[in-house]
Amino acid sequence: MTLDRLEQNQIDNKPNGLEELSNNIVFGEGNPNAQLMIIGEAPGEDEDLSGRPFVGRAGQLFDKILESVEINREDIYITNIVKYRPPGNRNPSSEELKISEPVLIEQIEIIKPQLIATLGNVPTQFLLKTKIGITKTHGIFVDWHSGIKLMPIYHPAYLLRNPSREKGKPKWQTWQDMKLLKQAMDNLEPKAGQIVIDNSEQDGLF
Repeated sequence: MTLDRLEQNQIDNKPNGLEELSNNIVFGEGNPNAQLMIIGEAPGEDEDLSGRPFVGRAGQLFDKILESVEINREDIYITNIVKYRPPGNRNPSSEELKISEPVLIEQIEIIKPQLIATLGNVPTQFLLKTKIGITKTHGIFVDWHSGIKLMPIYHPAYLLRNPSREKGKPKWQTWQDMKLLKQAMDNLEPKAGQIVIDNSEQDGLF
């Protein structure tokens, strides 16, 4: 399976249970051999219209965050758990997340990232099976599956609502977290072989 074939399968066969969501797919984009994968919860209006993840105001801020630690957007892979915009930009429901999870897992198995950064509470709590909030989990590496290390970070939309750069504030914390993420990228060994992920067997990691 390739990412292109997986995307076409999604275009041809929108999963049952996602009827309330937009029909425009935002599958993901970036390097299919990326070391780092960024995972959000679902597309917003700008993403729905463009078909690309993280291109609105929050996405533009995230581009600047990546640039600040010399991570090129073209070198990583960016996607969301849910590939279709929920009405009114609401958070996806737990059922919508579960329905969408198999495609995300296939993406991860194809790309074989060594690092994953989850943006905000929704993908962090879903993938780590925890109810602990992002203010407690951000900046901490967790051993996830198949040697993949996962770090939660603040969602850029949250940073837009909390613009202070004062020490200890979310933007300052994000700067510290991103430096750790970049350091981890710089120290990665060559990729291993095939990975298989069974998130249903995972206990909560926080």
